[in-house]
Amino acid sequence: MKLFTITDGRVNLNCNKDTSLASITGKPSYAAKGIKSYSFQYGGNLMSTALIIILLAIGYIVFTIDKKQENFPVPVVLLLIGIALSFIPYFSDVQVTGDIIYNVFLPGLLFTSAYRFSTTALRKNAGIIAMLSTFGIILTAGLMGVVVYYLGGLVFSITFLGALLVASILTPTDPVSVVAILKKASPNKSIADIVDGESLINDGTSIVLFSVISGMYINHKAFNVWSILGEFSYVSIGGIGLGIVVGWLLSKAVHYTHHRDYQVMLSIIIAYGVFQLAESFGFSGVLATVAAGIMLSWEFTHINKEDHYSEALSGFWDVVEPTLLSLLFLLIGIVATDYLTFTHWGLAIGVFIATILIRFLVVSSTMQLFSGLRKMVDWKKAFLISWSGIRGSMSVFLLLSLSTINDVHTNNLISLAFPVVIISLVVQSLGIYPLSKWMGGK
Repeated sequence: MKLFTITDGRVNLNCNKDTSLASITGKPSYAAKGIKSYSFQYGGNLMSTALIIILLAIGYIVFTIDKKQENFPVPVVLLLIGIALSFIPYFSDVQVTGDIIYNVFLPGLLFTSAYRFSTTALRKNAGIIAMLSTFGIILTAGLMGVVVYYLGGLVFSITFLGALLVASILTPTDPVSVVAILKKASPNKSIADIVDGESLINDGTSIVLFSVISGMYINHKAFNVWSILGEFSYVSIGGIGLGIVVGWLLSKAVHYTHHRDYQVMLSIIIAYGVFQLAESFGFSGVLATVAAGIMLSWEFTHINKEDHYSEALSGFWDVVEPTLLSLLFLLIGIVATDYLTFTHWGLAIGVFIATILIRFLVVSSTMQLFSGLRKMVDWKKAFLISWSGIRGSMSVFLLLSLSTINDVHTNNLISLAFPVVIISLVVQSLGIYPLSKWMGGK
């Protein structure tokens, strides 16, 4: 069988539902167990130079407006503009695959957030961040799975494993649109630190959870909690460990040259290289990239030679980040309309409300655990952290990955999850500024 064919300028990967990426490459990629990519669009409008320039121009305008306001949720505006663009014939043929989001956009965005994240803030909030992004995310997925199972069952046929699959899609958080607002609107800076730090790690742990559950769902395996926990631990620990080792080695190697351009080149190698290396070993590329970025951040705070490198790094990635964000959220908006023809929006709203309540329960319980039984948890702080747990690019990637399975039951799951993601992105992003001001973040 030919693995690749070229049709109308498109490179297609020929595989069926039962063919995994691991069987093609010979590599035990954990993503291949549940996340399969069937095609990658190199032709058509998606890779058109003119299209990219138009989208970047729109992104430039939106980010320019954002520079003058404190409560301007850029990703939401880009998303809504993308949805409007989808009705213009020129943009109607644009296709976005999970491959593009996973391998092109995510490593750069994750690395940028990770190397900027303060290791001091990480140490200060390490317990809460670790708990929320590991045990917390498993507990959240379990509770949410129960809710989706019973609510979804009122509308269409759904198995408990299918409900857990939807829950795993809704667990990753994307604070890109709220962290900057929180830092300006809330006097309690630890809220932004916890939200940012949690999202860095739970992006990786949630995709591992999705990979394991989707593997069971696709292969019609029985639900096995020990299998989920075992695979979850192996892939997560492996990714973090590899990221720490590679990140430490390359953070030392950067000082062997004082040429800033070469140092920036090395940061690209760190961001994308460790991601692909971890995937080739069957570990989490997301967690590896995050760990490597945090190691670089740690290097900044423990040496005296970092100033010129930090400036060079910021000069490059401060341009890359808004570029990637502009393209990503505009493209998400353009393809979103294909998944929003959902007739049961009441169900989607109900699931969205449940995600907020369940996250508040998990966050407040975690904060209570670390503050002690004698001290009451600050419910305002807990609610702001809960509200800031917005579903975004990672959830969309997981949905696009799942959309390669074309059957009625899977389509029902996607049709339910996608509206919840869009509702979360719009409502929570728009609500974070007034909530921060009203509650005072204290």
